[in-house]
Amino acid sequence: MNYQAEVEQFITLMSLAEKIGQMTQVEKNSITPEDVKNYAIGSVLSGGGGAPKTNTPLAWREMVNEFQQAALKSRLKIPLLYGVDAVHGHNNVIGATIFPHNIGLGATRDPKLVEQIARATAREILATGIHWNFAPCVAVPQDIRWGRTYEGYGADSGLVAELGAAFVRGTQQGEGGGLSHPQAALATVKHYLGDGGAGWGTAPRFGANWAPDLFGDPQRPHGIDQGITDCDEETLRAVHLPPYIAAIQAGVRAIMVSYSTWGGKKMHAQQYLLTEILKKELGFAGFLVSDWAAIDQINPQNYSESVITAINAGVDMVMVPWDFRRFITTLTDAVINGAVSQTRIDDAVRRILRVKLELDLFSRPMGEEAFLDSVGGATHRALARDAVRRSMVLIKNDGVLPITRETPLLVAGVAADDLGLQCGGWTIDWQGRRGCPTLGTTLVDALHQSRCNFHFHPQGDLPTDPNATALVVLAEPPYAEGIGDRADLRLPPADRELLERVRPRCRKLVVILYSGRPLSLGGQLPLMDALVAAWLPGTEGVGVTDVLFGDYPFSEVSPFPWPDQF
Repeated sequence: MNYQAEVEQFITLMSLAEKIGQMTQVEKNSITPEDVKNYAIGSVLSGGGGAPKTNTPLAWREMVNEFQQAALKSRLKIPLLYGVDAVHGHNNVIGATIFPHNIGLGATRDPKLVEQIARATAREILATGIHWNFAPCVAVPQDIRWGRTYEGYGADSGLVAELGAAFVRGTQQGEGGGLSHPQAALATVKHYLGDGGAGWGTAPRFGANWAPDLFGDPQRPHGIDQGITDCDEETLRAVHLPPYIAAIQAGVRAIMVSYSTWGGKKMHAQQYLLTEILKKELGFAGFLVSDWAAIDQINPQNYSESVITAINAGVDMVMVPWDFRRFITTLTDAVINGAVSQTRIDDAVRRILRVKLELDLFSRPMGEEAFLDSVGGATHRALARDAVRRSMVLIKNDGVLPITRETPLLVAGVAADDLGLQCGGWTIDWQGRRGCPTLGTTLVDALHQSRCNFHFHPQGDLPTDPNATALVVLAEPPYAEGIGDRADLRLPPADRELLERVRPRCRKLVVILYSGRPLSLGGQLPLMDALVAAWLPGTEGVGVTDVLFGDYPFSEVSPFPWPDQF
């Protein structure tokens, strides 16, 4: 169904205020349910870490449904689209299943697996009343120093296109149905277009420069995130556009616009790329949503000009994290003054309403309470464990892997028993956190379950055993987005010292690396008999030991090339 008659009926009934309300998306901490009703707000979101005070699946459901109930009390009773970044599972919810980040799924090269993960994630967000996932990221990262590298499936646009389309299908088709299926949610491919091609040193003042210096790197404040993609249109189309073409063919109905710049213009201001190419040439029938406060960057000194430019360029829904009243007033004035046409407003609202109708939100606005038992349930965790097994890449092996369960093991590295390091960014908090942010199994937990003989000390103060194999687990600290931009990809001194401390205490040394990208290990590689890229595997650490003990094979191909100085 195209729902044209239903959409046109709404357009006829709606006031300008109600139309602009539908084009407005607000972060949940900046709005009340009463405001949602009074302003006919079209969407609310939880940003990274935007949880209720009690972070449980049921509390999430109650919070989301309070906003939804308010929307249904508005004059036209148009239901709300509640959105969340469930980028590796329902990762803001304590107890949810956390799957490997996309870089690990890229190592599996398995679209059927990705589709299953998307379907499981959709089920978990629907359990909490949420119908909209801001995933998958289909960036094609060309520089692994970028802090969002792990959000990409790989450096090859063909691989990204294949897996991104699989995630769209898994999210939006339920058990073989369409968007109206009770198990279907709305997917979002992001960030359009070319964010993965931004160059080092082009990050804007309001991007990575304001982020903490996570890696103690004096060059880092001139990083990549939200930067400039300096290429011709042919390259932009060849490298960065194919995943969007594949996603549109798979039926995606929401696309998020990038912070990045191309051709001297912010992407949110690119009428040619947003309207002429995406909507007209490629026939995208869904709606475009801005990124977090991204339209403000078009002209930081003139908010009105930023709003007018973004809407006229083709942005249909604007993510306004804080002052939604300012946005509504500004856009209303722009329409009254003729700077934005009523036709452009109606086009945006038609697109939004059509998607809401396709999702069957009017009949099932509250999600699926019956799915609550699936959040972090055994079936989804088994799927995540399988994804971990299939994502691990063997970079080096001098006859040590797989190991037997009878082999005495020496285990070192804080990351071996730190679930937060194992999961990485976008886990409960936006930036992730060290320690135990949610429920899951660390590598040490998995070794206990395997009943093997091992000694563990985080700092490597272990007994010397000439028959032992050492497992040294190294990890990048958790990060997300520009905070993870990193010029120097070498191991920090503490990790190098740990390797040197453990090496003489064992017969063989295996390094397991938790990271959001390949790291430069050239100086330390001779100390290792084996090197395993485990990426950011999520909550099911037992999947790592499944492969170490030879129950399952390693993946053969890294989704990103390793640095030349490796």
